[in-house]
Amino acid sequence: MTGPGLTPSQTVGPYLGMGLPWTDGPFVVPEGTPGAITITGVVRDGAGAPVPDALVETWQADPDGRFGHPDDPRGAAEPKVAGFRGFGRCPTDADGSYRIVTLRPGALPCPDGGTEAPHIDVSLFSRGLLDRVVTRIYFGDEQEANAADPVLREVDPDRAGTLIAKADPAVPGLFRFDITMRGDGETVFFDV
Repeated sequence: MTGPGLTPSQTVGPYLGMGLPWTDGPFVVPEGTPGAITITGVVRDGAGAPVPDALVETWQADPDGRFGHPDDPRGAAEPKVAGFRGFGRCPTDADGSYRIVTLRPGALPCPDGGTEAPHIDVSLFSRGLLDRVVTRIYFGDEQEANAADPVLREVDPDRAGTLIAKADPAVPGLFRFDITMRGDGETVFFDV
């Protein structure tokens, strides 16, 4: 007996808006949470055009560098901040913009005894991709921690800036992190 053939590969999107986003998705913590920060940016394609149908997902440790998840090697930790869930999801709008409201993550221990600088893991889903792409958001004002980070040390110094969120000097707690899919200024993506 022969069965059906293999299902052909499909690219993700443009149907992300049908079931993946939810109202609280961009809020890793409720708006107005003390110490909350906002990360905004634009997702652009290789020609520099905004991508209006992408989905930005974030996963991060809490301010103490802990995860409320059983895969945390130190054991799952309940967040000390009410409403913190560590996960965010925001679709881009018509001009390619996204917005995540969260808390600044703490540093993470490395197996060798060092630490990883505070960062947020990012998965991006978009039209034309067969799978998600993965990157990280580091913070520009964490220069010493960033210089010691084992992942950032492996990135070409000419491209490492694509992983750094820049603080808005006029708005405390606001950071800008644009994502460029290809071409000039392409964001560093990791092979995971």
